[in-house]
Amino acid sequence: MTALAATKSVPALPAVKGELTRNASLADFIWFRAGGAAEWMFRPKDAADLAAFLKALPGDVPVLAVGVGSNLIVRDGGVPGVVVRLPKAFAKVTIDGDLIRAGGAAMGITVASAARDASLGGLEFLRGIPGTVGGAVRMNAGAYGRDCSDILVEATVVTREGAIEVWPSARFAYTYRHSALPDGHVVIEALFRGVAGDKAAITAEMDRIAAEREASQPLRSRTGGSTFKNPPGDKAWRLVDAAGCRGLQLGGAQVSEKHTNFLLNTGGATGADIEALGEEVRRRVKAATGVELEWEIERVGVAL
Repeated sequence: MTALAATKSVPALPAVKGELTRNASLADFIWFRAGGAAEWMFRPKDAADLAAFLKALPGDVPVLAVGVGSNLIVRDGGVPGVVVRLPKAFAKVTIDGDLIRAGGAAMGITVASAARDASLGGLEFLRGIPGTVGGAVRMNAGAYGRDCSDILVEATVVTREGAIEVWPSARFAYTYRHSALPDGHVVIEALFRGVAGDKAAITAEMDRIAAEREASQPLRSRTGGSTFKNPPGDKAWRLVDAAGCRGLQLGGAQVSEKHTNFLLNTGGATGADIEALGEEVRRRVKAATGVELEWEIERVGVAL
C-alpha cells in the first residue's frame, strides 16, 4: 500500500473548467526530478475557476501551490490532497509606467526581462531566481542583495476559502525567506515597482548575474537551489564546507562540489536520499561550528 493510499482520500471533488488529474507526477517537472505523486493536481482555467474550486473543496483537504519546483523536495509517499499548478494563462506580464504586473506563473527571468525592455531597474535580481512569481512572493525570494519585499506593491491571492483578495506588501509581514501567507492560499498575480534607469546598464547587470550564477552554481544538474538559509552574518555554503561536507554522498544524493549549499540528484536519488543528506549536513555543521542551519528548501509530502 502506498503512503497516499494509506491516508484519507480526497472526497468527490468540485466540478472545474480547468484540468484535474489524479495521481499526477511531480518528479516530471520539479528540479530534483525525484519524489512521489500529487494525489490530485489542479490546473485552473482562470482565477474564478480556482476560487470556486477552493470554496467548494472541503476545508480539511490540504492544498499546496507548486510552480516549477525549483526549491522543493517532494517526499516519496507523495503529496496528499490537491496540488495547484497555475498554467500559462497566469504567466502574463504587463508594464504601466514604473509598475510591472506579473501573473503567478511567470518566471523571474521573464519579469526581469520585461522590466529591462521598459528601462526599469531594481528587478535585475529576479534574473537569478529560477522560480515563478507566485513562489517568489510566498517565500520572499531574493538574490544579490535584494528580495521580493523590496519591489512588491501588492499581490492578488486566492484564499483557501475561495475568496479573491488583493494584499498590500505589508500584509505579508516579510522576513528573511518567509511570509505570513497561510497554507492553502495561492498567489495568482503580483504588482512590482521598478525604477526608471538606463537600459544598457540594466542589461549589463542582468548579464553579470547570469554569468555569476553560471560560474558558481550547478545550474545544469538536478538540484533544488539554495538548501539552507544563510545564518546572520555568515554564509551557509561556508559552514557546510568548513564541516567537510563538500561532495558528501548519501544514496543517489550529493552535496555539490561546485557550491556546497546545493544538493544534487546524481541520477537515482529518492526524495528520502535528498532530505536525509540535508539532515546529515545539518548535523555535521552543528557539531563542527555550533550553528544549526535552517532549511530554505521546502519539504512536502509523506515519507515512505
